[in-house]
Amino acid sequence: MKVRKAVFPVAGLGTRFLPATKVQPKEMLPIVDKPVIQYAVEEVLESGIKDIIMVTGRGKNAIEDHFDRSIELEHVLTAQGKEDLLQDVQRIAEITFCYMRQKLPLGLGHAVLVTKAIVGDEPFAVVLPDDLIDGPVPAIAQLLAVFDRHQASVLGVCPVSRESIGSYGIIAAQPVEDGVYRVTDLVEKPAPEDAPSNLGIVGRYILTPEIFEELEQTPPDARREIQLTNGLKRLLKRQAVYAYELKGRRHDTGNKLGFLKATVELALKRSDVGKAFREYLQGLDLDGGGVP
Repeated sequence: MKVRKAVFPVAGLGTRFLPATKVQPKEMLPIVDKPVIQYAVEEVLESGIKDIIMVTGRGKNAIEDHFDRSIELEHVLTAQGKEDLLQDVQRIAEITFCYMRQKLPLGLGHAVLVTKAIVGDEPFAVVLPDDLIDGPVPAIAQLLAVFDRHQASVLGVCPVSRESIGSYGIIAAQPVEDGVYRVTDLVEKPAPEDAPSNLGIVGRYILTPEIFEELEQTPPDARREIQLTNGLKRLLKRQAVYAYELKGRRHDTGNKLGFLKATVELALKRSDVGKAFREYLQGLDLDGGGVP
């Protein structure tokens, strides 16, 4: 069955980036000149998915406005002959967006569950835009290739350091083929000594619709949140779940250091500013803390 829809859970408050996120969604913070969330939207589009369900909360109207058409802006760009900028603006018009509210912060599993009526009885992608994955093949496209072969849920995973294991859902798994694993267990944020591996689940999933039934039966955790990892653990009892070690450079833009690293690395790859920016960085007096 073809995957036609992608769910974007974007209801978080973004408190790590206060005061910048007091009135602006964290997903709209720019990496160079493009909001973080647009990198993920373009990844989904390049993977062949054109229906996106945004699970939002209060104060997220800027996301909806950003992905709406601006006829006035398009007219101005056309009149000024700025065809490259016009194409950038119009490109996202190929996507159909649906917006839903997660009225209470009840966890990632709950955010996925509220989309049940719209997703329906078909497989779908889940994308957490905080994870910006820069690679030659879009991350979702990598997972879709595994899904096409196995017709089962596929989790995007990456090796994580021992110090950061407690921040991830960690899988126990058996290798199936190069980079592909059959998941045998999942542990949400274990202590390093209790982790079954160093493969952490990052923000990319292809899920079968049976996950909704399991999430409905998943009890809230100590924080009264429904965790997607716990729902997947239940799903394992009724059907196979696979994991794929994503190829590409992953940036966790949900924290300040990861955001800064993503900005620098993606800026250096740009044809318009990369060369000059590299020269600027090379001229910095890093020991002295500034420019010479």
